[in-house]
Amino acid sequence: MKKTLLVLVVALVGTAAFSQAGSGFGIKAGLNYNGNGDYFDDAQSVFENPDRNAGFHIGVYGKLGNRIYVRPELVYTNTTSGYNEGDLKIQKLDLPVLVGTKVIGPLHVFLGPSFQYLLNTKFDDVKFDDVENDFTVGLNIGAGVNLGKFGIDLRYERGFSENEVRFINSNITTLNGDRVDTRPDQLILSFSLKL
Repeated sequence: MKKTLLVLVVALVGTAAFSQAGSGFGIKAGLNYNGNGDYFDDAQSVFENPDRNAGFHIGVYGKLGNRIYVRPELVYTNTTSGYNEGDLKIQKLDLPVLVGTKVIGPLHVFLGPSFQYLLNTKFDDVKFDDVENDFTVGLNIGAGVNLGKFGIDLRYERGFSENEVRFINSNITTLNGDRVDTRPDQLILSFSLKL
């Protein structure tokens, strides 16, 4: 009985893993969590104010290949980074171009550059100079699981360079002088559906 159940489970997992095999496209959406400053030092603030640095994303993706694949995505992202003085709100378009490989069964890993274009940046009622660069490049690295047409992945994102805004005529003194980086580290949880 146990052997039959084990064979059945392996067969179902294998079928689910291979049913999303091959090239295709789909939709995705999920949650983002930003880190201000040193991402891993911010762990305590996650427990104190879990919604303070939360955001969301929604978009589309394509997949070329099977065992080794290329997966370009076009994603609208809306993030909030909470500071004592207020919230930095960012709206942007992300274009990750990921290269991945299947590891075992439905598990896959990936990495690649993420090209980003800032649509809108706002820090509550504080005025600031234009962002240094509307277009920046970062890196995504992560892992995911595909079960049939459904997928879930978790990735870490970091910009290759800082992209700061400078405050004008402000009394803000605790934010690294009068500047804030618009490229915070992020943990991104995504759910996808292959169409």
